[in-house]
Amino acid sequence: MRPVRSFLFIPGDSDRKLAKADESGADAVIIDLEDAVAPAYKEAARETTAAFLAERPPSKRGPQLWVRVNPLDTHMTEEDLTAVMPFSPDGIVHPKPEGAADVRKLSELIDIHESRHRDEPIRAGILPIATETAAAPFKLGTFADARLDRLAGLTWGAEDLAAALGATGNRGPDGEWLFTYKMVRSMTLMAAHAAGVPAIETLHADFRDEDGLRATSRAARAEGFSGRLCIHPAQVGPVNESFMPGLDEVEEARKIVAAFKAEPGAGTVGIDGKMYDVPHLKGAKRTIAVHEAFVG
Repeated sequence: MRPVRSFLFIPGDSDRKLAKADESGADAVIIDLEDAVAPAYKEAARETTAAFLAERPPSKRGPQLWVRVNPLDTHMTEEDLTAVMPFSPDGIVHPKPEGAADVRKLSELIDIHESRHRDEPIRAGILPIATETAAAPFKLGTFADARLDRLAGLTWGAEDLAAALGATGNRGPDGEWLFTYKMVRSMTLMAAHAAGVPAIETLHADFRDEDGLRATSRAARAEGFSGRLCIHPAQVGPVNESFMPGLDEVEEARKIVAAFKAEPGAGTVGIDGKMYDVPHLKGAKRTIAVHEAFVG
């Protein structure tokens, strides 16, 4: 499965918005059965989502199709999975987990459903929104050694965390994240890389602020995030562009890879008066992989 730069949320009870998913340009669509759907419409959303997935079997999909289920501490998770798993979603977005133990529980539930409907190896991944409760940030380190086969990345959320903390806001007057949210963002980034999975930046709530979206997305990529959550289709294009390496980066990456290939076993190489070591080689290979996944 190729890298994902953009995850676009679409409410699971909106036929109109789901109808535009294939043309959204998003690498992955998250059909939301949780926060975007009022309790009275949960069952209708499951039916709408199941029908949408049924019309798009894996062999005929454009963007990846993920489903955000309801939290494990509700009775609704099992109902969500019963509705959608027969139609092989590419992944499940896990809201409000508290560490790897919760993700393992969800994975076991998915195991049961996949065993009923598929004979092939594990398919559906899990993307936890790993910071939405007050306890969750303390459990981020548990992902590093959990060896969760379905773990497809880690992302973080600020809105539910603010509610859990009784906060009146999560950004300062300058629009920057307040300290607590900067902290959990950084912890999520490190936890993802410690677990060997992509780190996905949280959404930019003001969908009209394209300049801010681009600036913060480029900054996120520079820090080590691989992609971003999107809340509006207008955000997809800027996010996709922001998480692509520039041609100058690709050229430099190819030079680094070629230099190490020319000197097998070398720990460092010199290129145009600069020294590069093995971490640079790893980064260069990642850059080339992303470029080739989308450009060829």
